[in-house]
This record gives sequence, structure tokens and C-alpha cells, in this order.
Amino acid sequence: MRAVIQRVSAASVTVDGETVGALDLTDGRLGLVALVGVTHGDGQAAAQKLADKIWRLRIFDGADRREVSAADLDAPILVISQFTLYADTDKGRRPSWSAAAPGPVAEPLVDAVVAALSGLGATVATGRFGAHMHVALVNDGPVTVILDT
Repeated sequence: MRAVIQRVSAASVTVDGETVGALDLTDGRLGLVALVGVTHGDGQAAAQKLADKIWRLRIFDGADRREVSAADLDAPILVISQFTLYADTDKGRRPSWSAAAPGPVAEPLVDAVVAALSGLGATVATGRFGAHMHVALVNDGPVTVILDT
């Protein structure tokens, strides 16, 4: 599994003009957007490992500029499925998506990441799997990190 993690001060996702997921950051807190991709051979263990990495990734400034995690701050997380994270452009300008797991394999594993994050104590919002989504976010920093399991 692969995720692109962005520390954000605002984030939402809409489908057909309807907001389907958003982070409530009106109190000045920061949150995370996690774009999650699944490849062939990924399973429940990878989903749990990715969730733990996301939740414990130390990319927030705490007291005395000490780096802390979403877990330390109870920062909310917006998880969005993103098969394009496994694009292969080695053979030209047209990406191949063959490394991305098909929807029936990927959807339950993205759901497993969401469930694992919730089980760890995270407040989680989501996009809608397989939908054409419009993602709006304000990257804080900017801070963007790529995670692989």
C-alpha cells in the first residue's frame, strides 16, 4: 500500500456537488489528508501497518517545536482512495494503471485503513470509493510525505 500524507489546515471532498467528507478544523487545529493506493498482493496486514504509520507519523509541531503525531494531537484525518498512486510512466507519457489493484480488491483494503485508524482513536472522514471526487485542501507548511508499506 502507498499513501501520500499532507498536513492541512482545511480539507474536504465533494462528489456531484455534495460534500461527502470534510475535516472540522474550525478551532485552528491541523489535520491530515491521506491519499491511499492499493497494489496487488496488499492485504489486511498492510492496511493495519499503513494506518499505524499515518496515525503515528511525527509531522506536527508540538510544544517547544517538538515533533508530534496525529495521535498526540488527536488530529482528524481525511482518507481518500487514489489508485493513481500506482501509475507507471516508464514507457512514455500515458500512465499504465496495471500496478493498481482492481476496485473489488482495493475498496475493502481502503475501508480497512479507515477502520484501523478509527480503532486507533482517530476521527476519520472519507471520500467515496470509485467516484469522481473534487478534493479541496490547504496544505500547511507545505508538508507532504509519501508512505509505503
